[in-house]
Order: sequence, then structure tokens, then C-alpha cells
Amino acid sequence: MTTLDLTVAGSGKRLPVRPEKLIVAGYTARDEAAVARHIEELAAIGVPPPPAVPMFYDLDPALLSTDTTVPVGGKATSGEVEPVLIRHDGTYYLGVGSDHTDRELERDDIAASKAACPKPVGGAVVELGPAPVFPDWDQAQATSEVDGRPYQAGAVSSLRHPAELLERMTATIGDIAGDFVLFCGTLALIGGEFVHGDEWSLSLTLPAAAPLTHTYTTTPR
Repeated sequence: MTTLDLTVAGSGKRLPVRPEKLIVAGYTARDEAAVARHIEELAAIGVPPPPAVPMFYDLDPALLSTDTTVPVGGKATSGEVEPVLIRHDGTYYLGVGSDHTDRELERDDIAASKAACPKPVGGAVVELGPAPVFPDWDQAQATSEVDGRPYQAGAVSSLRHPAELLERMTATIGDIAGDFVLFCGTLALIGGEFVHGDEWSLSLTLPAAAPLTHTYTTTPR
């Protein structure tokens, strides 16, 4: 079983998380009209529409990695910053990660394109408690860079709250008994187009707390 060695920001507490499930949520923007437009834009470049919105992709937890170097197949892959909800021993934590995806494969099979790449996550997390309650969610900001260039930036308030996603996820795939990791969706790209770079830097900035960050480099398999 995959083990993620995480650390709680502030306390330094170590968390050996062994997730039973890895769920990547897609199409999670609060603005449903914007989601519809995004689906149309993707369809125009050959990406099939999802069967449901939001969409929950049930992936292998072995894809998760806190490493700073991750292997990918092919050159047409790219990452994106995401808030990540983690449950460990009944307590919820918030982290930052990247839904790194094979963009060529995405044109044929979205689930397969996500399963084709590792899912990097930062080693530091913020403890939320026995419920995914985060009162400052609407003040949190997320950014990403690729090869040192700005790629994404904005408020995570544009995304559905993790508590809502958790409720919808449970209704879709059922209860999860043990630890799990839920990627909560991402922001629009600054340039509007995917970039296939080598070094990806992620940041989730929270009010009155140090940013959660992670930087990783992709290498050919």
C-alpha cells in the first residue's frame, strides 16, 4: 500500500497516510455556465465531454508522490495546481497538489489520461479537524508556474468547497472507510492553453498561515 509521509504545518507532526482511495475531481467550478463553456472549448480540441458534472475519477493511490522528480511518458503532459483534501485516521487535512495529465491521451479517454501520470503532492498540510471545515476558504489563493513562468493564479473561491465535493463524491462512489485523498479541481490557465514544461511550482496561500508549496520536475520514463 502507498504511504505518503506528510507533515502538519506549524506542529511538525508526522502523518504516515496510507490512502485507500485517490479521487480526482474535475469540472468543479462554482460557475456552472463557465463549466459548460469550458466543456465546449475542450470539445473543440477533441476532448470528450464528461458524463457528469462534477466528475470524480477513481484512480490508483500508487500514483501519489511527494517526490521532487516524477516520471512521465511522452512529451505532451502538463500539471495544474489543486487544493487537496486528505483524510487520515478520521481527521481532515488540506494540502496542495498537481493533477498531472497526458494531454494527448485526454482526447480519447480522460480517465486514462489522468491515470497515465503521477499525482504530485506537497509534503506539508494544514489540519482541518474531524470535518472538512475551512472558514477562510474564500480567501485562499492558488498559483502555479511552469519553467518559471506564471501559469495559473486566482482565488479558490471559484471552486466548489471541499465539503460540498466530499458530499457529492460520497453520493457518487459511496463511503470510503479508511484514508483517502481528494483532488478538488483547478483554476483557469492564464494563457488559455496547456503548456508542456519540465518544472512545475505550486502554491496554495492561506490567510494567516505560511503557503503550502511544492515544486517538481518531470523526467521521461
